[in-house]
Amino acid sequence: QVKFVESGGALVQTGGSLRLSCVASGLKFSDYSMRWYHQAPGLDREQVASIGSGGGYAQYADSVKGRFTISRDNTKNTLYLQMDNVKPEDTGVYYCNAPLLRTVRNGIPEYTYWGLGTQVTVSS
Repeated sequence: QVKFVESGGALVQTGGSLRLSCVASGLKFSDYSMRWYHQAPGLDREQVASIGSGGGYAQYADSVKGRFTISRDNTKNTLYLQMDNVKPEDTGVYYCNAPLLRTVRNGIPEYTYWGLGTQVTVSS
């Protein structure tokens, strides 16, 4: 049974830094590309960063490019998101997931499992 446990969220001031972690279990972590998602209050989840199974091919949403860094340690089954120069709009819950775990419903890939996420609050 796949499980993701996100942690590291906190209350931080604008311009500060945080490091989020996601520990995975129930899958061969090194076989899966991974993504971080952000859900702002009242809005849908959106992808903010992705990384290949081996740690390469990092990609970022325009809103976080140059401020966030995604990385992983396959020996620890752990995904990271280094958040620097945070802004109030970064506030929300952050989740990790593996896109290969999605199922297709009506032609649309969907996740059927999400961890509890970790709350980030950026004060202005």
